Amino acid sequence: MKRWKKIALGTVGAAAVAGFAAKDYVLLHLPGWLAPRVHEFREIAWQPGPAQPLQPPEQRPPNIVLIVADDLGFNDISFNGGGVVKTPNIDAIGREGVSFAQAYAVNATCAPSRAALLTGRYPTRFGFEFTPTDTRFARTIAGFPSDWKYKTILDGQAVDNDPPADSKGIPATERTIADLLRTGGYHSIHLGKWHLGGEPGMRPEQRGFDESLGFIIGGQMYARESDPNVVNSKQDFDPIDKYIWANLPFSVQYNGGERFHPDRYMTDYLTHQAIRAIHANRNRPFFLYLAYNAPHTPLQALRSDYDALAAIPDRRTRVYAAMIRALDRGVGQVMQALKARGLDRNTLVIFTSDNGGAHYIGLPEINRPYRGWKATFFEGGIRVPMFMRWPARIAPGTRADGTVSHFDIYATAAGAAGLRPPADRVIDGIDLAPYVDARHEPMPRRTLFWKSGAYQAVRDGDAKLQMLDIPRQSLLYDLKGDPAEQRDVAAADPAEVRRLTALIRRHDAEQVKPSWPALIRSPIAIDRPLGTKPRDGETYIYWSN
Repeated sequence: MKRWKKIALGTVGAAAVAGFAAKDYVLLHLPGWLAPRVHEFREIAWQPGPAQPLQPPEQRPPNIVLIVADDLGFNDISFNGGGVVKTPNIDAIGREGVSFAQAYAVNATCAPSRAALLTGRYPTRFGFEFTPTDTRFARTIAGFPSDWKYKTILDGQAVDNDPPADSKGIPATERTIADLLRTGGYHSIHLGKWHLGGEPGMRPEQRGFDESLGFIIGGQMYARESDPNVVNSKQDFDPIDKYIWANLPFSVQYNGGERFHPDRYMTDYLTHQAIRAIHANRNRPFFLYLAYNAPHTPLQALRSDYDALAAIPDRRTRVYAAMIRALDRGVGQVMQALKARGLDRNTLVIFTSDNGGAHYIGLPEINRPYRGWKATFFEGGIRVPMFMRWPARIAPGTRADGTVSHFDIYATAAGAAGLRPPADRVIDGIDLAPYVDARHEPMPRRTLFWKSGAYQAVRDGDAKLQMLDIPRQSLLYDLKGDPAEQRDVAAADPAEVRRLTALIRRHDAEQVKPSWPALIRSPIAIDRPLGTKPRDGETYIYWSN
């Protein structure tokens, strides 16, 4: 009798465990199951410009092409002397124009950086402090076992009162660069990632863009998981990766229409559509915002790119490198499309990444020589590649050593188009043209700020202060002599800590409260990627989002 009782109790226990496992599975996959239907591929027709040019290309206002990669590390391109794969087409933009040696993202994560790119302002001036996320995503991250002793902190009250994810975006009071360029007769096109709000009034086709083809949320699959032409790499140690594979669709939509599957690998699809859009607009001034989602997770590569990199033994590294290969190929094809249509000389092309490379892909070298990752204000999280090419105005091989930021793109694009930024608000960016064209004016000294909750940083000249939240401490670095932030000199120079802290406080007084709360605070080890063994006494930060 006792034996049967033990068997019965064991059966009940196994069923309970299975029930909990099934519940977790359902909760993880529920957002994807509830997502709108994705239809089969359909071709879209770009709105055509004039059949014949009204003016020669060199006599028109310049076309402006802004290419933004997603989570591309500083060391991911061969221009900077590193990379797991050569990037000749991205490198060529820097070689044939100007390369900015000290270019910064305005934030260490994607959406606030993109808000700054499109408005020319610190996103904290209009409440865009945190990357828009869903409460189910926050719960998934917080509930995942950590690989070290510090755990993700979930703010239950914030989760319970969180507004819908689609409502988190750029408010209607802001004027995007597309809004501004429209007043100058530009036709503006958004391609790829948005992540700046999905409610009516926040979408790209309602924020100055005449046409938008892409995805409103923060990411997409590059192909169906089961596609025999792709190679996948999953990071089981990463809760973000688990959420992505469970829920992300493979889809795009045109001007808010029905979602449909692209007809090819996402990076190649966006490139193909960029070329079609350039052709449709070849006879009028246009602004193309090409926001690739590569090489952000999920890690999916075309098998042809993967096979071409057989010398890379590690599967994850090889998939990641193959994704960058596709990104570089796309950039080259876009540049060739401009040349083939005689638009090359009078087109301002800007290339950058929204932030540094992410720790959660588990690869250690992507931001070298800098410490840190995406979601940290160490240089690895905020130092980004940034190139501008404009043959009519910028000499090949130009190098700018002063500090520049993403929000400078707004004023630079406006100046190129002969337009003035709005005078009724603070524009934090500056027009970079006088410092990189034939005038060669000296670059001004800049003070730059970063903020995500209680974690903040400032760079003033070569001095950089980071104010950590957990643990509460200040880190001071001299970037001139220590660009990799290896030597904290806060204890040796308390007066400089006080001076820089005062700069942060004055800057804070000009910002507004976040429009939505941070749901989690997540620990990030600075000197190792996720999925690696913890180290005693390692430096870490807590990121609020």
